[in-house]
Amino acid sequence: MKLYSTINGILLEHDYSMFLIDGAWDDTVNRDDLEGYLLSKTKTSKQITLNEQVKYLEDKSILPPIGQQEVWAAGVTYLKSRDARMEESQSTGAASLYDRVYDAERPELFFKAIASRVSGHNQDVFIRKDSAWNVPEPELTLFINSNGNIQGYTIGNDMSSRSIEGENALYLPQAKIYEKSAALGPCLFVGSSPIGGEVVIKMIIKRDDAKVYEDSTTVSRIKRSFTELTGYLFRECDFPHGCFLMTGTCLVPSPDFTLQEGDIVEISIDAIGTLINTIGINPKHKLK
Repeated sequence: MKLYSTINGILLEHDYSMFLIDGAWDDTVNRDDLEGYLLSKTKTSKQITLNEQVKYLEDKSILPPIGQQEVWAAGVTYLKSRDARMEESQSTGAASLYDRVYDAERPELFFKAIASRVSGHNQDVFIRKDSAWNVPEPELTLFINSNGNIQGYTIGNDMSSRSIEGENALYLPQAKIYEKSAALGPCLFVGSSPIGGEVVIKMIIKRDDAKVYEDSTTVSRIKRSFTELTGYLFRECDFPHGCFLMTGTCLVPSPDFTLQEGDIVEISIDAIGTLINTIGINPKHKLK
């Protein structure tokens, strides 16, 4: 099942049919047995027509699938991410930090975004004007309810400044947390079983209608389990409305690549769909 947050309400896609769900997003998703609840709503909710589906799910109508949740992220969970972080930090002598955390018992977890800084499908994400090396990071993202149970999945784009983080590991918050530095979407996927290692994650970056990057991998390449990451996140944090956890980047463009304004990033994950974002620059802040 797929749950969409739109400007016209909450839509549930199930067995090639669409249903309009009553209620607020947070009240709908923050529960145990979300799948069972959504199945029950297919029997009591209004089924919409094909023409209505087009109207409800047109590009500008889809919102990020988030209410009052926070977005967190896990770092260095894939070998490719570890190697990239070590490479960008080589000149500062901090490369060993990433090697050590990859093998450590405790994972790297960090705060990423509040809901107001999260973009949705076909919306802009920003690159920092004070950064010379910017990349998207495709991530399978967990929705975890307030009881600490994984109830769904979405696609995450963890925008990152590699030049700022590479300059000093203590600059991680500035490299990761800024306006429109995260995207989620296009939907919240709720399945009858957990997403498995065979699921494919793919990213394409286009510039002037031409592909400048394309690669894919599978979830099986991740080092840590989702329950392990969730367990650490919930050790000392409470999330009254649940939260989202990006599980780490698995695809990294080559060191000579940096995003430019106008680039289009397409991230696809089996079963969930494709999240598309255009690269922009925050017009409210000028580099001094």
